[in-house]
Amino acid sequence: MDLSFAFTPDLIAVFLTLFVLEVVLGVDNVIFISILASKLPKEQQAKARNLGLTLAMLMRVVLVLFAGWIITLKEEVFFIGEMGFSWKDIILIAGGLFLVYKAVTEIHHKLEGSEEEHGGGGRKAVTFGSVIAQILVLDLVFSLDSVITAVGMTTNLLVIITVVVLSFGIMLFASRFIFAFVNKHPTVKMLALSFLLLIGVFLIAEGFGFHIDKAFIYGPMAFAIFVEALNLWAAAAKAKREQRRRTPVQLRPQYPDVDESVAVAAALSKDPGSGSVGLSSKPVTGDAVPGAAEERQGLG
Repeated sequence: MDLSFAFTPDLIAVFLTLFVLEVVLGVDNVIFISILASKLPKEQQAKARNLGLTLAMLMRVVLVLFAGWIITLKEEVFFIGEMGFSWKDIILIAGGLFLVYKAVTEIHHKLEGSEEEHGGGGRKAVTFGSVIAQILVLDLVFSLDSVITAVGMTTNLLVIITVVVLSFGIMLFASRFIFAFVNKHPTVKMLALSFLLLIGVFLIAEGFGFHIDKAFIYGPMAFAIFVEALNLWAAAAKAKREQRRRTPVQLRPQYPDVDESVAVAAALSKDPGSGSVGLSSKPVTGDAVPGAAEERQGLG
């Protein structure tokens, strides 16, 4: 392992490839964190997102620094029949099962309509610590696979650490917008849960030695995202068209034969002859009403 940073075409190509992989992996992390953080009270959601991503970045950097030890996790430690399992395989299988369990549970809750109550009745309230613990468990699984892939591409630790920090900086900035978008659109949230379920199955298969090209995972994901984006675009366009077709409510006058604009113009005019009423400051005199005790006074 070395810490040199000489700009060569090969190193730049490796840097860009790792950066794209880390950003894609970071989006998976943000989606999972967004789903978990949405169960917390609103005042804790941003803190959970930022802390979860920060701890994930630190964990990734620590694993990179121990890359030499990480590589040894690929050595087989026991066998079942003719199939050998390493610590990496065990972690991938455990993480995949955890991800499948969480995704299926969340999909069930969404379909059944049973949501967590923030400290209220219903299901048991989710705590801040439990959310962070679940985030760290999944980050460990993703980070292990990511670090092994990165070390297989380059032995330059400085390049790997730089890529990790830059990608997580972008995810930290975008997490608020991804969180709002995922939780605003129920169909997007269900699609994200389906992605997590697919990734969990992929991790389990990887742990059992079935190496699946990531293109078969992220290709369908990209297509599904494209279709969902078209659906959201079509729904927004339809809403705009319906808004345009709406006409303002016209109030019907109480007396249809009377032109109200003439009455309004007369009321606003200062010309005495146009219909406005002026008040005199002189007293009004006249015959008193029979039986009245006092003389009628004017308005001034």
